[in-house]
Amino acid sequence: MSTPAELELNRETVEFLIDKAQEFHVKEAVTIPEEQSLSPSDDWARQVLAAHADDPTYQELKTTIEDLEPDQQISLVALMWLGRGDYTLDEWNDALQHAEASWNDHTADYLIGTPLLADYLAEGLEQFAAQVDQED
Repeated sequence: MSTPAELELNRETVEFLIDKAQEFHVKEAVTIPEEQSLSPSDDWARQVLAAHADDPTYQELKTTIEDLEPDQQISLVALMWLGRGDYTLDEWNDALQHAEASWNDHTADYLIGTPLLADYLAEGLEQFAAQVDQED
């Protein structure tokens, strides 16, 4: 039997980020390209999001992510990838390693610039909750 994956993020913080991401992404003026480059050197997200720099929801979302410790930001990215289907819960450690290798000072922009961020984070949380239910 494999070791259960552990999410080292406060669930309430993730839920707050989900709420803020939903609130920000539903605004009509927010247009994020569906096709994204996987290259961390691309700055498309910063360019797209720069137009929203004065938006209070965007600022609150970005500040909350930036205030997380780097290891928490890494877990948040891995959680998004899990919810998006890039990894399974059994591959959680691989997701964390990939997120750690990709981490940089623009993690907040990367996350906010991801279409369906809130849905992916919520799905990732559901997978962790399902794992806990299976253990009981």
